[in-house]
Amino acid sequence: MLSSLIQNLRKRSRLITFIAVSLLAYIVSRHLDVTGPNLSRGFDNLLVIMAESFPPDFSVLTNRASWSNPPCNFDSDILCSPAAVGLLQTLEIAFLATLFGTIISLPLSSMAAHNLSPLWLSTITRNLLAGLRVLPSLIWALLFVIIVGIGPLAGVLAMTLYTIGYLGKLQYEALEGIRKQPLEAARAMGLSRAVVTRYFAIPEASNSLISQILFMFEYNVRHGSVVGLVGAGGIGWYMQYYISPFKLYDRVLALILVLYVTVTIIDWLSLKIRRRFIESEEVKKPRWRDVMLPQK
Repeated sequence: MLSSLIQNLRKRSRLITFIAVSLLAYIVSRHLDVTGPNLSRGFDNLLVIMAESFPPDFSVLTNRASWSNPPCNFDSDILCSPAAVGLLQTLEIAFLATLFGTIISLPLSSMAAHNLSPLWLSTITRNLLAGLRVLPSLIWALLFVIIVGIGPLAGVLAMTLYTIGYLGKLQYEALEGIRKQPLEAARAMGLSRAVVTRYFAIPEASNSLISQILFMFEYNVRHGSVVGLVGAGGIGWYMQYYISPFKLYDRVLALILVLYVTVTIIDWLSLKIRRRFIESEEVKKPRWRDVMLPQK
């Protein structure tokens, strides 16, 4: 009797929850104007864009981009093509942002770790890192385009700030996860916090830190292409050039395919390298399908 009553109450609570969630989703959809006619118009526009995108125009791989920023000085048209110049800029932005971000975030992460710093210092540093993560890299790029002008410099500065916030969080979590015994032994010897961090904490967490840096480079390659949409350099800048005002979607599709192949190769290489720094036996070798179709 009691068990059947409990089951009925559970069924009713599930039904009430389902009705409440459905009603809330309907209200929010109406407020955001997410309606059937709007979705239908969007689908029609998608069909038009797809029709104009195929087949992709791979002339972006062979024709020289005379409007590249900064100018390309190679004699080869291929090396100065929009795909080559944009892709190289994206990789350069990701590399510099990862490098500068790592150099700055590592000391900040040690200051943010509760097991390495006093509570007041770790709290302030964590709030600083959280503040850098509040704005996505695209908004940072837009701000730096206004400050320093259109070009890769804005992309480097934007990605560096976001890398500091994002990588700093990963790093202080890794530092807090190290074994307590080495730290306690070092403190018992009367060593300062800086010495304990430099010679005990960071080496203890080095495998995780290296893996996180490699992951951050992958991330920056992807988002280094996005910041170009607002004029911060990279292959996204060339995509934006073709979209507005020319609407050359076939060339944009070609650039997207070039970027996809490049990111896939980088992901595959990075996965193989990162496995060398991960000691857990639970890490399995990535399958071909997971590399070609990366899971979010």
